[in-house]
Amino acid sequence: MIELIIKKPQNIKNDILSGITVALALVPEAIAFSFVAHVDPKVGLYAAFMMGLITAVFGGRPGMISGATGAVAVIFAPLVIAQTKLHGADAALNYLFLAVALMGIIQIAFGALKFGKFIRLIPHPVMLGFVNGLAIIIFKAQFSQFYVGTGETARLIATQPLTIMIGLIILTMGIIHYLPRFTKAIPATLVAILTVTGISLFLKSHGFEIHTVIDFIQNMDPSKTTIAASLPSFQIPTISLAAIKTVLPYAVLAASVGLIESLMTLTLVDELTETRGRGNKESIGQGLANVVNGLFGGMGGCAMIGQSMINIRAGGRGRLSGVTAALSLLAFFLFGAVLIEAIPLAALIGVMFMVSVATFEWSSFRILKRIPRSDAFVIFIVSATTVVVDLAVAVFVGVIISALVFAWEQGKKIHATMDINHNGHKIYKLKGSLFFGSASSFKELFTIQQDPEHIVIDFRNARVYDHSGLEAIQNIALRYGQSDKKLHLLNLSKECRDLLNKAENIIEVSIIKNLNWHLAEDKLA
Repeated sequence: MIELIIKKPQNIKNDILSGITVALALVPEAIAFSFVAHVDPKVGLYAAFMMGLITAVFGGRPGMISGATGAVAVIFAPLVIAQTKLHGADAALNYLFLAVALMGIIQIAFGALKFGKFIRLIPHPVMLGFVNGLAIIIFKAQFSQFYVGTGETARLIATQPLTIMIGLIILTMGIIHYLPRFTKAIPATLVAILTVTGISLFLKSHGFEIHTVIDFIQNMDPSKTTIAASLPSFQIPTISLAAIKTVLPYAVLAASVGLIESLMTLTLVDELTETRGRGNKESIGQGLANVVNGLFGGMGGCAMIGQSMINIRAGGRGRLSGVTAALSLLAFFLFGAVLIEAIPLAALIGVMFMVSVATFEWSSFRILKRIPRSDAFVIFIVSATTVVVDLAVAVFVGVIISALVFAWEQGKKIHATMDINHNGHKIYKLKGSLFFGSASSFKELFTIQQDPEHIVIDFRNARVYDHSGLEAIQNIALRYGQSDKKLHLLNLSKECRDLLNKAENIIEVSIIKNLNWHLAEDKLA
């Protein structure tokens, strides 16, 4: 049974062990995303280290892991490719680092302006779709490890190593699933990686072919023989007006995608741990990390849902877990490259398979019959769009659909009670919101031909929101006028009265004193 709420105590041991576990899984992903961005693997490793360390210290969500990500790498790849063709590889890196630094400045501004709070407005069905889509992406991404070669030359690995790999993957997943039933003193993920690595070393010494991290690196680029690298060095990117104009669109898009993925991951970690992160502080932390990336030769990044899930499920709760992951990664590529290169891909694939299974909201299947069809549709659309297009588009699509559904449902709720006063005037007492979504329903409330000479529409318990609402009122006034009937409008806002005071056939418009509701109307903008 998958835990929906992960209740584990925060302590130094858990943070350190979970941080080491995360670092082991960060290495191949950072390298893979480097190749996606068409840069040297050390650029991805630097990014993973700097993003992880700075966001762990200054971010708003302890326990969440940041690093080099595919979402950001995909955005910057066209920039690197284009500038390499025009100016060469070194100049392309300058453009990349400038774009990353500018991305960070935009994110800092976003947090400083307190815009991070708006992540709380994202509907829950969008969140479910986001999580399910990312779980599918994580699962699908692992299958590339079963092939050698790249592009059109890629082929499935030989039968014997493939069989061994599948067996080791199953063993990894089994340890992660069953070990916590016996002990939680050591993270099951770390035990699984160490155990499977030991078995693979034994098998390799007996002549069996085992695919490891170094094999993965050489599969991506045969000229690379190690992940070893030196410390990143400080260098300010060359800045010019032309360069800023070139990189600005990429920086804005990367900043947007990075913030969406980071704040959505923050919300997910909040739900898993029943705590609350700080979205604005996290935005500033992400921005600061990306600015430092641009100054120290990293490719930038954002929060990583896969590694965050590994950390949370291994017991990482505090900032120490993120700091440990970053420093361990630094130690790996400075001093322990040989050890990391020996880790079998099967162990890391098994870990990510379990992350995928744990990330997927299986409860969404159980609730499908109990939630509105519109919510189920949003979950499906967001999941599919996340997999087929990308995260940012999926979230925007989900929010737009949810907003339209909300407008439709609110539009159906406008209604009126009717009465005849002592003067024989018919009174319509409205309740609800009058806007583009309810304008049609509003018009259907009135029985114009059957109504008496004087009609009163009382807006005390209703509100007019936009131009469509005003047009609906004008339309009703026109129809009553064509029937030689007099219309009285009571308890409107001042702005409504100002825009309706020239309307024919409306003989009375009263306002509620001190009512300052505003309309979304171009004439008043």
